[in-house]
Amino acid sequence: MPSSSRSRVPVRRSPRPAPRNAAALPELHQRPPAVTFAVVFGALLTVEVLYLGYLLWEPDPSVDRFLLVPLLLAALALLGSVLVLTRKRLGWVVLAVAAVLPLAALLVFVFLLGALGGGAQLWAGVLLLVGPGATLVLALRRPVREWCGPGRARRSPEGRRGGSSAR
Repeated sequence: MPSSSRSRVPVRRSPRPAPRNAAALPELHQRPPAVTFAVVFGALLTVEVLYLGYLLWEPDPSVDRFLLVPLLLAALALLGSVLVLTRKRLGWVVLAVAAVLPLAALLVFVFLLGALGGGAQLWAGVLLLVGPGATLVLALRRPVREWCGPGRARRSPEGRRGGSSAR
């Protein structure tokens, strides 16, 4: 009878994941480049939203409810940038939400200018799309989400049942 190199006994697999090699993990203290770019584009988004608020304020220098919307969006974008920079848990969500609202408003503005035949104003609006678009794309990338993640295991090393319980 020929001998087989494979055993017919199934290999028992542990329900716990294998311990990770510390050398294979990236440095947790080193900030990925995507995080730095997300913070920079979040700051650019803040400046763009403040500029759009200035354009609303310039004809009639008074504070009204229409001026509060860009101020709140700029504060949200700045808060998201700071949260991502300081590695807070859901900072990427705040930054993404802060980017979606101006992006949607600018897209409507650009399509309206395109339908009305606005030349230079149309291209200025397209150029303003860079800030919220890049911020949204960068905030949703995996390195940024992992940077703002919990950063530690949610369970104890012994598992769910603990190390002292015997079966």
